Amino acid sequence: MKKTAAGVFLILIAFVLFAVPVRAGDLNVSAAMSLREAVTELSNTFSAKNPGVKVQNNLAASGALAKQIANGAPADVYLSANVKWMDYLVEKGLVDRKNTAILAYNAVVFVGKPDLKVKTMQDVVKLERIAVGSPKSVPAGQYAVEAMKKAGIEKQLEGRLVMAKDVRECLMYADRGEVTGAFVYRTDAEQMARNVKILFVVPQELYPRVTYPVGITAEGTKKPEAVAYYKFVQSPEGKKILAKHGFVVE
Repeated sequence: MKKTAAGVFLILIAFVLFAVPVRAGDLNVSAAMSLREAVTELSNTFSAKNPGVKVQNNLAASGALAKQIANGAPADVYLSANVKWMDYLVEKGLVDRKNTAILAYNAVVFVGKPDLKVKTMQDVVKLERIAVGSPKSVPAGQYAVEAMKKAGIEKQLEGRLVMAKDVRECLMYADRGEVTGAFVYRTDAEQMARNVKILFVVPQELYPRVTYPVGITAEGTKKPEAVAYYKFVQSPEGKKILAKHGFVVE
């Protein structure tokens, strides 16, 4: 009788343990600065659907984030503004290639005051100060510099480029009039520019397509909520949020 009672007790304990949802801890999401508004909405929506999951968003230049992760900073999901930095983490064994996917696309544009007579890459050489994200860590800057090289204007712009820590800072410099123009993402220009406008879209043949990959880190694969977040951002609802913020989803 005692054995039977003990067995029933253990069964009841097991039932309670498996019937009660496990409360998840913090979920650390590192995302490119140009995704700020989109990721904020994605994370808030995910949290609302998953009570108990607290999402911590870390937003900065893609390269800076990748290096932080490589140096041990907590990150479960990484969203980059180019494939290069995702590959960097894959090569270091911090992200498994199988746990990556292409999330969205963007485009590089040139912004300046509405009355500025600049319509092509060749026109940019007339300007005195041009803001660009530091190509060492900012994908928007890498794309812009590559476009300058292919357009044959890189040498002519030496000494006139103002390096910014991320693409949002580029736009801020232009909006404040601290530079004559800036290379930024179309999404940022369309949603955040106040005193400047898009003067032209940088021809796609001059630089690789702006691609946003998403990946789960080695630490993230241990968390069910990280896997769930990774799937959510790729879901129809997640893509709808990205499209709402101007990103191209396919």
